Amino acid sequence: MPGTGLVPARSGMAAAALWVGVLAVSTGAIFARLADAPALVIATGRLAIASLLILPLMGMRHRSAIRTLGRRHLLIAVVSGAFLALHFATWISSLSYTSIANSVLLVNTVPIWTALGGLVLGIDRLDRRGWLAVGLAVIGTVIVSAPSADLTGDGLLGNVLALVGGAAMAAYLLCGRALRARLDLVPYVMLAYGVAAVILLSVTLAAGLPLLGHGTATYLALVGMALIPQLIGHSTYNWSLKALPATAVSISLMGEAVFASLWGWLLFHESLPPATLGGGVLVLAGIVLAQTRLDRTRRAQDGGA
Repeated sequence: MPGTGLVPARSGMAAAALWVGVLAVSTGAIFARLADAPALVIATGRLAIASLLILPLMGMRHRSAIRTLGRRHLLIAVVSGAFLALHFATWISSLSYTSIANSVLLVNTVPIWTALGGLVLGIDRLDRRGWLAVGLAVIGTVIVSAPSADLTGDGLLGNVLALVGGAAMAAYLLCGRALRARLDLVPYVMLAYGVAAVILLSVTLAAGLPLLGHGTATYLALVGMALIPQLIGHSTYNWSLKALPATAVSISLMGEAVFASLWGWLLFHESLPPATLGGGVLVLAGIVLAQTRLDRTRRAQDGGA
């Protein structure tokens, strides 16, 4: 029964693909640290390069799909891009004030905001098992980041920025859930990434920040961000939104905290105590619980079809 219900038959494939997306997105903090440029320049470069790389895929069929969108869906697309721009601007800025583990913890409060948004909007509501999965993942991410938590001074500013980035990401996913029902992946990400790139470019230029002269290493890091965490990672999330509820996708995103902490330990010598590993197990257990629930729902629907 493709195209009907919240969890169509290909949800198992989408759930598996999310693991690839989470691993890809977890490298974003590493590239952001390697890029020696202001946060807005990094965010602008990431989205602008990703949008330019998608352009060659925009054939006549995809352009026609965008032209047939009504005013309401075009507005949702603009709002989606605006939330994506806000997400990157605040999250990347947070990395200048707090650790990778702490930043990724707070930006990945996405499932909480998505679940609350679903309750308010009356869409993609979680059942008891889904709330349990969110609870496990949230507790796990708290344990992962607790050793590096800093709630004072600049650390507090970084925490607030990351938290805003998480709320913005949740809004972006909810918008994407609505649009992916009408659009294929390529035209949707072209709209979302393109709008976000234009907004970020406008803000960057208005702030008087230079886009040029940042060095080869920085531009290579921006290309890496566009290719791996954006085109592979975020596009995988967006692809999954056609098959899975936004809340289910957002639960899987919390695995980013685990992998990003490992990257921080390997590359930047950030602390990784045993408690962090234990928290990571809880996060992964929450993701598996959520995905198991989806697979059971899918099998039940297929059996009743």
